[in-house]
Amino acid sequence: MSKLTLGNKFIDVSDYGRPAARIIVQLLKSTRVSAVHLTLLFVVSGILAIYCMGVEQYWTAGFFLVLKSILDAADGQLARTKNQPSYTGRYLDSILDSLLNYALIFSIAIFTNANFGWALMAFICMQTQGTVYNYYHVILRHSTDGEITSQIFENQSPKAFPEESQAMVNFLFKCFRLLYKVFDDFIYALDPHASKASVTPKWFMCMVSFYGLGFQLLLMAGFLVMGWIDFIIPFFIAYSVFIPVFIGARRLLLK
Repeated sequence: MSKLTLGNKFIDVSDYGRPAARIIVQLLKSTRVSAVHLTLLFVVSGILAIYCMGVEQYWTAGFFLVLKSILDAADGQLARTKNQPSYTGRYLDSILDSLLNYALIFSIAIFTNANFGWALMAFICMQTQGTVYNYYHVILRHSTDGEITSQIFENQSPKAFPEESQAMVNFLFKCFRLLYKVFDDFIYALDPHASKASVTPKWFMCMVSFYGLGFQLLLMAGFLVMGWIDFIIPFFIAYSVFIPVFIGARRLLLK
C-alpha cells in the first residue's frame, strides 16, 4: 500500500528504497513484527553508519545510511499493510529522523574537525529542505485521497487510535512540535496558500523530492563512498539554494 493513490504517484527520487521495503513488508506482514519495530531498527542502522564513519569504513557507512532509508520506507508501509495506523508510530518516526540527522551531522563535524557552527547550519538546512518536501507531499495526499495520518497543519494532538495510548500520543506530539514547529512555521510563512492550489503537477513533486530525507541520505552515502566526508557539511548548506526556487515556482506557476 502507498501513501498516494495510483493515479497521483510521481517519480519520487527520495523513495528509491520502496522496492526493497515492499519485500521486507511481504516477509513480515504475517508476523508479530510491528512498524515501530522497524522504526527502531532504522535507528540502529543510523547508529551503525555513524560508527563506521568514525572508523573510516565509508562504504559500510554508506550501506547503513541506505538501509536506514529502506527501513524508514518499510515501517509506514507495514503499518498500512497490516491496517494498523498509529500516531505513536507517525510521531516516533519523525522524532527519531530528526535526532538521527542531528547525530549524523555533528558526528561528521567531529570526525572532520569542522566548526560546530557550520554543522548546526547544515543541520538546520537539512531539516528545512526535508520540511519543504514533506509540506507539499502532505498537501498532495490530502487533496487526492491519499494517506492522511500526517496533517498539513500539526497544531494540536490528534485523537489516538483505539490500539494506542492517548497519553503517549500527546507526549510524542509535544516532542514532535518541539523539533519541527520552527521549520513548519517557516515554510508555511513562505507559502501559506499552497493547500489551496488547484493542482500539484507530478513534475513539481519530482523536483521537490530531491529534498526528501531518503535522497539526502543517498547523497550523504555517495559523498562517503567517494571519500568526500569533509564536503558533506558545506554541501548541505549550499544545497538549500533551491528552497526559494521550489517555493517561488509553486507560488508563481501553480495557483
